[in-house]
Amino acid sequence: MAIQIALLRGINLGSRNRVAMPELREMCEGLGHADVRTLVQSGNVVLDAKTKPAATAKAIGKALKGELGIEVPVVVRSRAQMRKVVDANPFGEHTGKPKLLLVTFLSEKPAKRVVDGFDPADFEPERFEVAGREVYSWHPGGMQRSKLGRALVDKRLGVVATNRNWNTVTKLVEMAEG
Repeated sequence: MAIQIALLRGINLGSRNRVAMPELREMCEGLGHADVRTLVQSGNVVLDAKTKPAATAKAIGKALKGELGIEVPVVVRSRAQMRKVVDANPFGEHTGKPKLLLVTFLSEKPAKRVVDGFDPADFEPERFEVAGREVYSWHPGGMQRSKLGRALVDKRLGVVATNRNWNTVTKLVEMAEG
């Protein structure tokens, strides 16, 4: 078994896609995963899986729809992949304000033409860096009015995307490595 982190997008936001964490953990255990743990109420699951991350994501997504009646994207990373995300942070100088530093986790690497279509000057003073299947972004004015935040979405990127702030990313790595 290998430790993985499942990131569910769009659960428990307002009254939409409500999922109780005990129910989510039980569902994941029913899929054969062990040592299932959740972080906060926003769809962060650390678990031991027998399957590869892509298969884990697919199975969790299918179970969410079939068992809980909700259809949400799921992105999964291995413990090693998440450690690399933390170690490769290009905005290390901003970790002191973790709510303003985000990682957008992508289901797959976006097309080069899509990445090339993002002009950093269009988003200043916000900054971003695409690194494979992750996009690191710094939002000094917060996310509420973030032009960059509105651009880092499935429709524009052409792949499934889900965001986590730096605080959540590092806590998930701590859980996975603990």
